[in-house]
Amino acid sequence: MQNAPGEKETGVVVVVDKVRIDKWLWAARFFKTRSLAARAVTGGHVYVNGSRVKAARPVQPGDRLNIRRGEEEFVVIVLALSGKRGPAKVAATLYEETKESLVAREAARDERRLIHARAARPDRRPDKRERRRIRKFIRKD
Repeated sequence: MQNAPGEKETGVVVVVDKVRIDKWLWAARFFKTRSLAARAVTGGHVYVNGSRVKAARPVQPGDRLNIRRGEEEFVVIVLALSGKRGPAKVAATLYEETKESLVAREAARDERRLIHARAARPDRRPDKRERRRIRKFIRKD
């Protein structure tokens, strides 16, 4: 297979000169599909060097990206460009996450774990009589 002009193949990933930010986010495995990546960029969940951008903006090595995905927030530095999605180990070489971002994500993960651990779970499922009482309580009949 012939590479397009400006593309070089290194292992599994094809390195290019210019890559749209939505395509890079997909190739780096931050989002499952390219359309989800484009929606996140246009929705203001991705900032490049502190400013909001459009999905067609090209990414450069050295750019600092702030990516918010659900409750998680990543701050990464772009190390390499790729236009094709490869294995996760190869995708991890495209960026470097900052130490502050790692510490903040781990702290948030521990906090969420503690919040969910406090909820007391019943030892069994409610039987028919208890379900009726629950429904009656909820409806306030």
